[in-house]
Amino acid sequence: MAASIRSLPALLALAPALLAPASLAPASLAPALLAPALLALVLASAGPARGQTPPAEPQPAAEATDTLPYAVELVPSGDARLDAALGAVSQLVALRESSPTSPGGVLGRAEGDRERLQQALRSEGYWGGVARISIAGLPLGDPGLPARLEARPLSATAQPVPIRIAVEQGQAYKVASISVRATTPAEQPVVDAAVATPFGIAPGDVARAEPVLGAERILLDRLLTAGHPLAVQAGRETMVDHGAKTMEIAWRLAPGPAATFAPPVVEGAVGVDPAFLTRQAGRIAGEPYNPATLEKARRQMMALGPFGSVRTRAASRLDAEGRLPTTFTVSERARHAVGATAAYETNYGPTVKLYWEHRNLFGGAERLRIEGEVARIGTGGALDQMTYRSGITYTSPGVFGLDLTLIASLGALRERLEAYDRDAVTAAVLLERRLTDQLTVRAGPTAEFGSIGPPDGKLAPYQIVGVLFGARWDGTDSLLDPSKGWRADGTIAPSYSLRDNAPFAPLRLTGSTYWDVAGDRRSILAVRGSFGSLLGAGRDNVPRHLRYYAGGGGSVRGFDYQSIGPRDERNKPDGGASVVEGSLEWRQRVWGDIGAVAFVDAGAVSNSSVPDSSNLRVGAGLGVRYYTAIGPVRADVALPVVRQPGSSGYGLYVGIGQAF
Repeated sequence: MAASIRSLPALLALAPALLAPASLAPASLAPALLAPALLALVLASAGPARGQTPPAEPQPAAEATDTLPYAVELVPSGDARLDAALGAVSQLVALRESSPTSPGGVLGRAEGDRERLQQALRSEGYWGGVARISIAGLPLGDPGLPARLEARPLSATAQPVPIRIAVEQGQAYKVASISVRATTPAEQPVVDAAVATPFGIAPGDVARAEPVLGAERILLDRLLTAGHPLAVQAGRETMVDHGAKTMEIAWRLAPGPAATFAPPVVEGAVGVDPAFLTRQAGRIAGEPYNPATLEKARRQMMALGPFGSVRTRAASRLDAEGRLPTTFTVSERARHAVGATAAYETNYGPTVKLYWEHRNLFGGAERLRIEGEVARIGTGGALDQMTYRSGITYTSPGVFGLDLTLIASLGALRERLEAYDRDAVTAAVLLERRLTDQLTVRAGPTAEFGSIGPPDGKLAPYQIVGVLFGARWDGTDSLLDPSKGWRADGTIAPSYSLRDNAPFAPLRLTGSTYWDVAGDRRSILAVRGSFGSLLGAGRDNVPRHLRYYAGGGGSVRGFDYQSIGPRDERNKPDGGASVVEGSLEWRQRVWGDIGAVAFVDAGAVSNSSVPDSSNLRVGAGLGVRYYTAIGPVRADVALPVVRQPGSSGYGLYVGIGQAF
């Protein structure tokens, strides 16, 4: 069983047994000696068992007035990693303030540190190094040291005793050779495949403990990924040559048999139909074992919606048919949920959304969501000048016994916008399938019936039917606050206007990418681009709401919502037949949960189906972020680089999640 390193002290505690030099232990460590060392590592990593407390350091009994204060100087060695290791293992450093002690206790800590510091040197490859400790000007072990300490005042307010820790690390030893063998000749080809590519350590590297354990973990992971669920390390032998200042490493690995997944067992279901869950989990049955396959199945189970957690557990042995039994343990969350979101945009006004959701309607993880939205609150004055939307969405996974999700929606809306007034009923029935962890496709019929017209003008009826095709790729590391990867979404909806007997097909493509510049999620460069084109018809042959607009939050900040593009005779937005947009944003964590952003947005709308950048509009601004567990709270202020006549001179945008 391979151990995992969770703390530097644990790693250093293992180093002597892991990489024992010839002067301290036999050149070859037998498995019988390795097993206790690994067990000690696991216990050190995991901490005390439940109900237990960590053992206290043995200390001589002493009253608070009998303590001997001391100050520790750790002399820099010139190797920052070594200095960190020395400081991590030293009890003199760790317990100086938290556990005052007596003169005898100080000497006891120093004696214990002597070997701990040597272990730290070896763990960093300095097998010939020496650690030296001096107390009150005398080296540790000096016969006169106890008397000198006893003669000092025992008081917390007394002058601290100076303690100096210095090391002479000498030359770092190098790895001379590495051997990886299987426990049986028949398994050797499997092991050879695992070591065919670099695995984190190679001859010539410094003989440090951490890369040795990391390489071992990589090799075992490769065996697991190759379909061997019972792979273990069966032995590790090391030999240190002090004359040549080198170390030789030899592993023995036991891959065990290759296996497939047995039909999984699902535990913990209460309201969700166990037969449905068994079908969902059973998709991995018969597939070759791979940890990634099991994790993917766990995430798919979690994505169903009714569960607060899903855990997987693989058996420690194969069944009679040579398959690996697995168990999914689910924990259901509340069936019903109520929520609200709010946003604000200067040129659009406040928006409030409310929803109610049932997460397991018929026992098959069916989701029913009812929501309502009020937008442009107070912007148009009277209540009848606000925008209202309502809808109901039904989602059913696993339809027809396949890996398909049915999404049926019905909505009603009353929009009062700068570009048009619209009253309509919409409906769609889509089938969605997740092809990979990143790629999802969807398709299905749509319909829309209503009336639309210019703002405060006469509304004309329209009826549209169509078929929507869409695909979404998301390779980012977070939905609301991505730091790396890229995502893209594309839709095309071949449609037909029943009233005008006219076909058309709106197309929209949007993509964004993210770079973690420093690798610590503190400095993020984000780029977004979007393109839209009305295919098969001219702009004037489709209803106003299907034309393209730009401006506002999620588009070009600093400009009024829908304000960029052609205008009618009343100087109202009239929409175009194509749009192109782009955004560049620098996101910087400043302090704690507070961040700042600087951004530039640009966009253009054209009357033709091919975007024309001659009327490009650019906005720029700054913003702040407050990072929470569910995502950042966003506030941005933007200005147009060149202000449009009749448009506001700035925009304020508040919401949850990054702008894109």
